[in-house]
Amino acid sequence: MKNVYAEVITIGDEILYGQTLDTNTHWMGQRLNEMGIKILRKVAIGDAREEILSALDEASGRADIILMTGGLGPTKDDITKYTLAEYFGMPLKRNEQALAHIKALFASRGRNITPTNERQADLPEGCTMVHNRMGTAAAMWFERSGKIYVSMPGVPYEMKTIMDEEVLPRVKEKFSLPVIFHQMIQTVGIGESWLSDKIADWEDNLPAHIRLAYLPSLGCVKLRLTALGEDLTTLKKQVMEEVDKVMPLIDEYVFALGNVSLEEAIGNMLKAQQKTLALAESCSGGYVAHSLTSLAGSSAYFQGAVVPYHNQLKEEVLGVSYDTLLKNGAVSEETVIEMAKNIRKLMHSDFGLASSGIAGPGGGTEDKPVGTIWIAVANDKEVKTQKLQLTKDRMLNINLTKVALLNLLRKQL
Repeated sequence: MKNVYAEVITIGDEILYGQTLDTNTHWMGQRLNEMGIKILRKVAIGDAREEILSALDEASGRADIILMTGGLGPTKDDITKYTLAEYFGMPLKRNEQALAHIKALFASRGRNITPTNERQADLPEGCTMVHNRMGTAAAMWFERSGKIYVSMPGVPYEMKTIMDEEVLPRVKEKFSLPVIFHQMIQTVGIGESWLSDKIADWEDNLPAHIRLAYLPSLGCVKLRLTALGEDLTTLKKQVMEEVDKVMPLIDEYVFALGNVSLEEAIGNMLKAQQKTLALAESCSGGYVAHSLTSLAGSSAYFQGAVVPYHNQLKEEVLGVSYDTLLKNGAVSEETVIEMAKNIRKLMHSDFGLASSGIAGPGGGTEDKPVGTIWIAVANDKEVKTQKLQLTKDRMLNINLTKVALLNLLRKQL
């Protein structure tokens, strides 16, 4: 089966200047990938005639499908439509269907249409109008030399609606697409290079039609298996057989299969075991609690949290002894042990989690430099602790503390 390739061209000065975040290409990449269409390149260019023409020429030499977003508004700086008319040698002509839609949309909002808005109905004469029910700028479909070109508005909700309702169904009719299947293996507590060493032999023996990708993030690494073929059931079976082979090598680091976050995995484990947790966060400042409570249904297992930033609160609210703080300091194993034990009792939870450290960028000492952090997880039988030596970046340290603390809880669960 012949591979089908696509290229995405994002048009707009605001994208290049960093004034608007381009979320469109991320979403489009996911949709195309699900269909078995390979994206060769994503290009961002400004609102300039020469740049658009050059990008179209280059994309035409590589891709079967060229998708464009942006530059279709009613103002003079939006030149995409006019440049496309030039590129395909098509004069602009008033499209009555597009005009009727614009008038109806303005009427429904109690607004008067202007000549500038009416000009949005002027489309290159030989293109196929693609209906945009969410806005006034119609999308345009061109075909030349067996290739498809689609120009769409850059407004995300308009583009997504056009893609899902109009463009992707037409693409499926035009091309014979391969079947693609992905499986994620989510790991935590092991770096990318160490992980690759553990599974090197297995990776070297993967079937030719199954590819492995390493997708690292803060404290976690996703292993993505991608299989291409003609039968989805067969691909799923083959991929899961490979998952079964690799799991014994890395099972201590795997927290989930599929697109599941560490917070979701922890929540699922707590619900399955009917357990609850509470948090005493000093250096992480409530960030772990925020991450957990951002998930719907977290009230089933989340009891509450205290952020005892000042030592006085560690004593008065959590009951950490004065002698422990005086002798060992707030950033110590002894202190987080008492914090974890006491928050568990205070909140009547099955698990107590605690963090205390020097997030930075200041506050470090020779004995306890910036990035020194202690974490603990307590249940009714034991307390597990871990000392972290992290970075000099405050937010990075807070994020890494969250991952390490949740991973410590995962091991107990």
